[in-house]
Amino acid sequence: MGWSLVRLIVVAASAAVAAFALNLLSEAAARFLATRGRTGATPSLLRGCRPPLLAATACGLMLAGEPWARAAPAVHGAVRHLLVLATIAACAWLAARLIALLTSGAMQLAGRRRDPAWAGRARTQAGLLGRICQAAVAVVALGAMLMTFPAVRGLGTSLLASAGLVGVVAGIAAQSTLANLFAGIQMAFGDLIRIGDVVVVAGEWGTVEEITLTSVVIATWDQRRLVMPMSYFAGRPFENWSRRTSKITGTALFHLDHRTPMPELRAEFEAFLAKSSLWDGEGSALQVVDTTPTTIVVRALMTAPDADAAFELRCQVREHLVGYLCEAHPHALPRVPVAPAAERDESHTPDPTG
Repeated sequence: MGWSLVRLIVVAASAAVAAFALNLLSEAAARFLATRGRTGATPSLLRGCRPPLLAATACGLMLAGEPWARAAPAVHGAVRHLLVLATIAACAWLAARLIALLTSGAMQLAGRRRDPAWAGRARTQAGLLGRICQAAVAVVALGAMLMTFPAVRGLGTSLLASAGLVGVVAGIAAQSTLANLFAGIQMAFGDLIRIGDVVVVAGEWGTVEEITLTSVVIATWDQRRLVMPMSYFAGRPFENWSRRTSKITGTALFHLDHRTPMPELRAEFEAFLAKSSLWDGEGSALQVVDTTPTTIVVRALMTAPDADAAFELRCQVREHLVGYLCEAHPHALPRVPVAPAAERDESHTPDPTG
């Protein structure tokens, strides 16, 4: 019994020394690669994977050295089972960390591209693939750990015998979840929505902030967060203002008097856009698009590089043109005609008594 305890201590100490040596080696490799200056992502990858790598190495060495320790029969099975569970968990942790870091690296590389549409598509697809792979690793690791228990292994054998029935029941129970999952894959690889897209969903305007396996998080202009199920985007129409390009055309409507001097107003509008940093210079127009018995409807049209700039430019155009009309052409502002009511002629009022 005493020698078995000594052997277990020797195995644990050897595993700890090997893990410590691996830690020093990985740190030295990371520092060497960092000094090279050409592979900046590799040192971060090594440092991020170091804790799970050390855990997996230590557990694997202890599992390999456990037969040499010759533990007492009363604890031999429990110790080995515990080491197997720890090794599986450490390997799953390492795989999940590798997937997360590789996904992060891919998203950072995509962010360096000058094309924002391509970068958004790559970030969305990389993030979704990373989450799917991490979920698969977790499910496989959990299944492998459970299968180490004899009772669960027997239950798994009986379940496999009725796999068809179990599959039908699971499919019905998880119908909503599976629908959202497949809708997310369709949205990501169908290039219908990406992280950073400006969308209008259910009458709300906002920016796609996060895409998970089953939902989309939209940040609205007033700092609210809309969490929409992924199946909503696969089954209902929605507006995507930046699917191919972030450029957008903004409009502002004015209700003015019929005597409004349109040439002067159009010249002032063009002069204001020429001085504005929000206008991209690609298009503009000031047109009378409708008339009513008392007013004309003037539409100011201007292009902007993105939705935020278009909104700000529309507000500035409204403010500037209204101020210009108040100062230079007050008669162009809309008026409400008021006339005195006609007096009632009592001579023609019929006599109710006859």
